[in-house]
Amino acid sequence: MSQDKGIKKTKTEQKLDFVKMHGCGNDYIYVDCLDAPIDNMEAIAIKLSDRHFSVGGDGVIFICPSEKCDATMRMFNSDGSEGKMCGNGIRCVGKYLYDNGKTDKLDITVDTLSGVKRLKLFVRDCKVDSVKVDMGAVVLDPKQVPVNLDGDCVIDRPIRTPLGTYNITCTSMGNPHCTLFVDDVMNFDVAGVGAAIGHNTELFPEGVNVGFMQAVDRTHFKLRVFERGSGETMACGSGTCAAVVAAALNGKCDKDTDISVRVLGGELIIRYTDDAVYMTGEAREAFRGVVRL
Repeated sequence: MSQDKGIKKTKTEQKLDFVKMHGCGNDYIYVDCLDAPIDNMEAIAIKLSDRHFSVGGDGVIFICPSEKCDATMRMFNSDGSEGKMCGNGIRCVGKYLYDNGKTDKLDITVDTLSGVKRLKLFVRDCKVDSVKVDMGAVVLDPKQVPVNLDGDCVIDRPIRTPLGTYNITCTSMGNPHCTLFVDDVMNFDVAGVGAAIGHNTELFPEGVNVGFMQAVDRTHFKLRVFERGSGETMACGSGTCAAVVAAALNGKCDKDTDISVRVLGGELIIRYTDDAVYMTGEAREAFRGVVRL
């Protein structure tokens, strides 16, 4: 692999170095822009995310310079839309920075469209194994989620869809989420109901990530998430945080307690406090390569 950074141009083609990483199976293609800026991020995200004709992933994350943090994360979904925050993605940003010698600190900050996030890196055998992220305070105000429903918050509120009536709890973790509680999440129509709710722009003007949560007991849950711009993914970090907040608001778990959430790709530990929501989970590198654009 060439040691040049960013895009290398020839007379006939462009080449781009990338690293494929995932958090609990929520996989993204990571591009280092710390030394060489890239302008056409949306187009690159659409092209590289294709699982049949390119690298394949839930999207592309560009690691960029920051004047106030250790790095800036710009995250694009597989459809080219830019997301404000990705909990699984930001853990892998922390891993990339440490494992590749961009920082030697175990406590770092990353700038995102939803604000500065603080990360604590846990190292094993000189590589980052897992990361704890301070996801910030949860937002409950419907206008800030945003969701077009009245009141100071939306908790266990029934809405009608073409597939039936469902009770939703709406929050924002820097991006919009609504959570439904179901009895058997593995046999639930996540794709159908997720699309029916998530694509309702009259109710959710910016779209919404739809979480389907099943309680096992007060400290253990199962979760599947239908993400805006990507469809169902193996895991959604911010969606898992939102789901635990929703569980607490609905009396299904306790605040300031470690809650284990089993997602399709693994397990995340969430702690919801009065000040912030904390998420801890793995960060894994799958492979590296060069792609022709």
